[in-house]
Amino acid sequence: MDERDDAPAARRSELTARNFPTAEQEAAIQAPPSLYDGPESAFRLAFTDTAFLLREDMRAVRMQLELLKPELVQREQSIESTIVIFGSARIVPPDVAQRMVDDARSAADATALRIAETHLSMSRFYEEARRFATLVTEKSRRLAVPIYVVTGGGPGIMEAGNRGAHEVGGKSVGLNIVLPHEQAPNPYITPELCFQFHYFGLRKMHFLMRSIGLVCFPGGFGTLDEMFEVLTLIQTGKSKRRPVLLFGRDFWTRLINFDLLVETGMISALDLELFRFVETADEAWSVLEAEYGFAQGSPSSFGDLATDI
Repeated sequence: MDERDDAPAARRSELTARNFPTAEQEAAIQAPPSLYDGPESAFRLAFTDTAFLLREDMRAVRMQLELLKPELVQREQSIESTIVIFGSARIVPPDVAQRMVDDARSAADATALRIAETHLSMSRFYEEARRFATLVTEKSRRLAVPIYVVTGGGPGIMEAGNRGAHEVGGKSVGLNIVLPHEQAPNPYITPELCFQFHYFGLRKMHFLMRSIGLVCFPGGFGTLDEMFEVLTLIQTGKSKRRPVLLFGRDFWTRLINFDLLVETGMISALDLELFRFVETADEAWSVLEAEYGFAQGSPSSFGDLATDI
């Protein structure tokens, strides 16, 4: 090949070349040891100075970073539409629950047996969350906009959601939170989509930004917090109305007296239409299928959950 053939490409490259080095290139420059490389020195680049970034006055910058990092990475990974799975970190898989029952029986420990039998009863929700994530991942592959499962990234129901997607070769997102007691990400999250948050508010914002549906399994304070924030945003018109599915009518109606809220005027009867009870993964998918017309075709876009969230 004649060297002259490369000339036009070289000239085009010159026309579009950067005039300044990238931040990454600048950060990689290794300065020789000097009087100014000690921990007390202010010489290092601001964006490589962890002590500076962790100052109290830099909170707004850290919050912006927590907003931008998951947003930019998900955009790069072509994550446009998601379904969020909320639920307890304490619900274990059926095989683990069965071992707990067997161990308690072997030890003739009545208290441990009672606890283990409760775990075994609740473990059905682990399997439903796992199966639901599998259905979402498999059935949405044919859509113009595939749907990805998002969880809080921890154990229990969160693990089941990521696991269901992983087992059929799909990507899934985990939005972990730093807690006083360590919460390691479950092993089924797609590594490039496993995020860690310091701020609960920004984490909850990312749960909703791409969500076309929210599925709540039994859980404690964290699950209730997430569920009621979603219902409040929809009730007040701050976000677009999306399906909110509560798995396990018996659990939710024993936990929350929705009828009392209506009877006392705390909510309107129409607010009860903001959510729906389901019992199985297949039923939950059928609700979404009817809502978005998956069975009839492949919608090109689900739209934003909210215009300003």
